[in-house]
Amino acid sequence: MRVAYLDCASGISGDMTLGALVDAGVDLGELNAAVGSLGLPGCRLVAEEVRKQGFRATQVTVQYEPEHTHRHLGTILAMIDGSRLSAAQKDVAGRIFRRLAEAEAKVHGTTVEKVHFHEVGAADSIADIVGAAVGFDLLGVERVVASPVPTGSGKVRIAHGLLSIPAPATAELLCGIPLAPSAVQVELTTPTGAAILATLADDFGPLPAMTIQRIGCGAGRRDLDEQPNILRLMVGTSVEQPPGEDQVWVLETNLDDLTGEMIGYCTARLWEAGALDVFTTAIQMKKNRPGVMVSVLCPAETVGAIEAILFEETTTLGVRRRPVSRHVLARRPHCVRTPWGPVEGKVAWLADGVPRFGCEFESCRKIAQEYGVALRAVYEAALKAFDPATVDGER
Repeated sequence: MRVAYLDCASGISGDMTLGALVDAGVDLGELNAAVGSLGLPGCRLVAEEVRKQGFRATQVTVQYEPEHTHRHLGTILAMIDGSRLSAAQKDVAGRIFRRLAEAEAKVHGTTVEKVHFHEVGAADSIADIVGAAVGFDLLGVERVVASPVPTGSGKVRIAHGLLSIPAPATAELLCGIPLAPSAVQVELTTPTGAAILATLADDFGPLPAMTIQRIGCGAGRRDLDEQPNILRLMVGTSVEQPPGEDQVWVLETNLDDLTGEMIGYCTARLWEAGALDVFTTAIQMKKNRPGVMVSVLCPAETVGAIEAILFEETTTLGVRRRPVSRHVLARRPHCVRTPWGPVEGKVAWLADGVPRFGCEFESCRKIAQEYGVALRAVYEAALKAFDPATVDGER
């Protein structure tokens, strides 16, 4: 599978996306032919090689005749429909603009049809979005993964005045997308970049297992003192993980000033939020204080919710997080018959194909209490009742 990974260390914007695409090998002439068919007077893309904090990158600038018009979604979609773009390219470009319109409509309290585009309705933003839709199609990308994205901080001036970063529409577009912290006092992620990311990215997290074939670096307009203002685009083919292998996240925090009751309540909430595993470890902290380390194993899509619970339910000021790979056995639910009734459990297959049965505690506990027998006796009976021959072929 053809995979693209967006490394958004300095955020993402429309021109950075175009620069990364061109730098990764997308033909500028084909992009110009697509943009030129939109009917925007004198609109064309110009690419040049630049340096950002010592690193080479491609900067794409949209040149167009000055205009004093704001467009509605219907106008822009009509331009796209009347262009020379392929059906797939028109679909992607249209979806990006519809996503933008939905965000703008929500923050302004109006309808998608009545949204009056300002900055994103200008010729350069239209060219950015259409160019991105065409560029990813020309690369033959089937799956897009992106890193958590920083928005920047401080204030930004837009058509509606001075606003905090991220601007309202940008924040709306980034709902559900993991954000990375940044103290850089500029707007790193623009509404156009956020709309492209929200529409195209299939997943967010670390670099996926892939064989990299091309790397494109797209430059932003600003020169940042803190870091290179570059968007990296890595394109290649996915490396299939062996069966039973996947990637999850470990979140940890140390606590020395919280009661056991509070920690117990927090762990219960973590389980409810979709954690794969939650456990505590006794540790020794500063000033000889006994403490507790809370560790959580969770899938990437729940990292934000898990962190929110840790901050809300504990006194921690920081959470460590790291991606880890794990190998899990193939498994499925299974039921065995004991003298007291059925016991639920799971059967898992070892590498040599031999099945192994494990009892569910709650199922055993219920029988033990109902019939007044020892829990250990129920476990032993359930394990003895398991017949590997009954699960042959179930895997």
